[in-house]
Amino acid sequence: MRGKKEKVDKIRKDEVRKALKRMKSGKAVGPDDIPVEVWKCLGEAAVEFLTSLFNRVLESERMPEEWRRSVLVPIFKNKGDVQSCSNYRGIKLMSHTMKLWERVVEARLRKVVEICEQQYGFMPRKSTTDAFFALRILMEKYRDGQKELHCVFVDLEKVYDRVPREELWYCMRKSGVAEKYVRVVQDMYERSRTVVRCAVGQTEEFKVEVGLHQGSALSPFLFAIVMDQLSEEVRQESPWTMMFAEDIVICSESREQVEENLERWRFALERRGMKVSRSKTEYMCVNEREGSGTVRLQGEEVKKVQEFKYLGSTVQSNGECGKEVKKRVQAGWNGWRKVSGVLCDRKISARIKGKVYRTVVRPAMLYGLETVSLRKRQESELEVAELKMLRTSINFFSNLSNSSSSVGSDHTGQPSLSMCINEPWPPMALSPVHY
Repeated sequence: MRGKKEKVDKIRKDEVRKALKRMKSGKAVGPDDIPVEVWKCLGEAAVEFLTSLFNRVLESERMPEEWRRSVLVPIFKNKGDVQSCSNYRGIKLMSHTMKLWERVVEARLRKVVEICEQQYGFMPRKSTTDAFFALRILMEKYRDGQKELHCVFVDLEKVYDRVPREELWYCMRKSGVAEKYVRVVQDMYERSRTVVRCAVGQTEEFKVEVGLHQGSALSPFLFAIVMDQLSEEVRQESPWTMMFAEDIVICSESREQVEENLERWRFALERRGMKVSRSKTEYMCVNEREGSGTVRLQGEEVKKVQEFKYLGSTVQSNGECGKEVKKRVQAGWNGWRKVSGVLCDRKISARIKGKVYRTVVRPAMLYGLETVSLRKRQESELEVAELKMLRTSINFFSNLSNSSSSVGSDHTGQPSLSMCINEPWPPMALSPVHY
């Protein structure tokens, strides 16, 4: 299959400015040792130079050889055996200038490629909160209706490393991407080389001939294109099927149907180079009745659970949220410990401490709670935890009130926790749920 033969416009200065604005500062550099801060400091001179450079790359469809080199750093996932390679995630340190080029290409691809509504990952105006809300509201409706809801959380093995590149080119062309852009992206992956950096040094340089670049600015959207095409024949409307990048949730009213749908997904993905993890894919039944059975995948029983950590937020089959509240409190304390050196320093002003607190601790405690119906006791548990954090901070506040509800608004510069949780939140437009 060939892509569309369309005339491709030259790169404009405003595109480069937008790409520069989207690049975050303070990130690790690639092998060329040129951080994005260099381009930002040069201002319009950098914009003119980069625009000219990117147009030469676009016209020739060949990027500088230095951009093909990268450094792979293994990052521990903080779970499992530290000596097992499978518990590490590889992140590539790439040229920041190449990432700018990727940002420009990504912005153009997003204008021509339409991704399905079931994909929540790396999409504009969508976030993990939308996925939480869709799943929780569906589960709540079935509990209220005293009907079973069967959910399978599908896990894909080493998905970024497994994407066949020929499959990527095919999916891009099928999505309507101009052939010029397909060749430009192909050039990003041709002759790519990397070294692995670890505590004892670096390996020798070697070629990388499969998978997407981890740490690339363009890879998330390329993966969304691949998943959009691979799932075209098997996905159902949201919220019965939801995807956040490679995290897939399949829901159905019957165990037999969700088992059938799971097998269809497995076939669609594995025939195109992906791999469904048998050990990490899990099944949960909401409002379960006796003898509801289990789900099997190719004759192998899928692990059945009463709770599942979905995108960092715990969902329970019985509809309770007590465990999630406890985890939010723990996450808050973990964040507090990371910045306790600032919060407990008597020489630092309360204003600075308040900024640090609401930047690090508050978001960790509130993550995903806007989609949860909390009881007064659970709200109180969160507020008591926050009050303890503030009181533990030496000289954090003067005349700290005993009222937990006034702590957030009076001293952290934000409304109290209960006000943040109960603040009206504009939910996504869900498809009608019939049961």
